[in-house]
Amino acid sequence: MKRIAVIASGRGSNFQVLIDAIRAGSIPAVCAALITDNPGAYAIERARGAGIPVMVADYNSFPDKEAYEARLLEAMQECGADLFVLAGYMRILGPGIVREFSGRLINIHPALLPAFPGLHAQRQALDYGVKVAGCTVHFVDDGVDSGPVIIQCCVPVLEGDDEATLAERILAEEHVILPEAVRLFCEDLLRIEGRKVFIISDNAV
Repeated sequence: MKRIAVIASGRGSNFQVLIDAIRAGSIPAVCAALITDNPGAYAIERARGAGIPVMVADYNSFPDKEAYEARLLEAMQECGADLFVLAGYMRILGPGIVREFSGRLINIHPALLPAFPGLHAQRQALDYGVKVAGCTVHFVDDGVDSGPVIIQCCVPVLEGDDEATLAERILAEEHVILPEAVRLFCEDLLRIEGRKVFIISDNAV
């Protein structure tokens, strides 16, 4: 059975979905840890409620990013996870961490990558005037939201949408595709070849 760890900065709704899926038996894994850069993150309360160990590397307590990332790398090594899930983690991982855990880091992003990477993806989509938005689970590489795509889901942009309403509908789909991507990883059903991810399954989303 695989061990996963979640890295989050905020409220942790995607983290909760993973907790629930593991409890329900739909993801064959153990959640080994929550790692957060924010000691005020609500995700910490979710972890404590589920009996999941919490590792806090408070970004603001370090003199620079290099020192922070050295501690983050140490925390990731300590928890011994097979897979690290970035779920609302609001920082870009440094190349050292990405190299250390290549093929074992996935991220959920609220856009149909490669469109609208980075922050405020929903606002970017609305400003651009697209008719379809969505979300993407992808492996993490050295770029910004640029790694190989695992699963995507489309969400229509409705007349009258604002950033909040579009984000809410996208989030509902994130809660579907993220646990599915984690399940596929934990069942060894993902194969990366260059920029492409192949799913070895007839039951994928």
